[in-house]
Amino acid sequence: MRKQVLLIGLGLIGGSLALSIKKEHPECDIVGFDVDKEAVKLALSLQFIDRAVEDYRKAALEADLIILATPVQSALSILDECKTLVLKNNCIITDVGSTKASIVKKGNELGKNGVIFIGGHPMAGSHKTGITAANERLFENAFYIITPTKDIPTSKVIQLQNWLRGTSAKFIELDPQEHDRFTGMVSHLPHIIASSLVRQTGELGKEYPVVTQLAAGGFRDITRIASASPAMWRDILLENKEILLEMLNSWSKEMDYVTQIIEHEDEEAIYSFFSGAKSLRDQLPIGKKGALMPFNDLYVDVPDHPGVISDVTGILAEEKISITNIRIIEAREDIMGVLQLSFRSNEDLLLAKQVLKEHMYETYETP
Repeated sequence: MRKQVLLIGLGLIGGSLALSIKKEHPECDIVGFDVDKEAVKLALSLQFIDRAVEDYRKAALEADLIILATPVQSALSILDECKTLVLKNNCIITDVGSTKASIVKKGNELGKNGVIFIGGHPMAGSHKTGITAANERLFENAFYIITPTKDIPTSKVIQLQNWLRGTSAKFIELDPQEHDRFTGMVSHLPHIIASSLVRQTGELGKEYPVVTQLAAGGFRDITRIASASPAMWRDILLENKEILLEMLNSWSKEMDYVTQIIEHEDEEAIYSFFSGAKSLRDQLPIGKKGALMPFNDLYVDVPDHPGVISDVTGILAEEKISITNIRIIEAREDIMGVLQLSFRSNEDLLLAKQVLKEHMYETYETP
């Protein structure tokens, strides 16, 4: 009998997981469900899933693997419903949520029914959303965190990784609480800070509209993560409340320190503040996927000439290099303009850089 995968949630992550599983396990049936009927239609027409269901509860009864590719709050509700179902013995359920402690606790309640729950968090994303942005290479070389508890047999952890090996991700096992603390620092707190910067700039822009124009360059890039789904981040903050309150308190103390050394005009302390941060940042891994989406951006100097943008995009299209976003940073008469091209992966960026160089275009990775 063919193995069956039930995928609940047909967005960017769910669609990309479906492609990865189909690539590696073509013999299995992928059944899809989403409350968004348009997403279901697209998933079927794009052949991401083999069939769709209107009631995931019935489909769950026959599933060997259930993937909850939904926000954490929705996943918790689905797990509550699963407790009332007679699922296959040794059925594996996993999720893709950005917080793990609460959902692993809820998932462990299914163990008495012979069901195995293993929390998961693929640390990859895209600036685009929805099923049409799904890509089987989305998770390639990204960290895929799984959070099995001590009572989960090693064989089941390996089985889940085998299901997901088509992602070409790097699997890391973490305790659920450790996961929430680590991602709180390198992902959740930065999103809060970026959103706060944007809000503060918006308030100043009401009185001085020129601020909005000045924020169109580097500021817009460093706060790009503030454009993420408000509903998703609402859930993350509520689920990771205690850890984030602790980190925000530490952040507040850090800002108090910065305020103090500026007020006292302590040149040595100010220099040390920036040099210490620079040293630590320079030691961070380069070209690897982490908790935040990497900015796979390439900047291209282009002459002021009609058709130059279509020339650049045409060169990349011939090599089948996909551009996820394109922006004109500067284009004034009689000077070189600058195009900002965004790619799905660093591999695509490096290939684009090589191809454009062969066509005499000057490119660089920082503006």
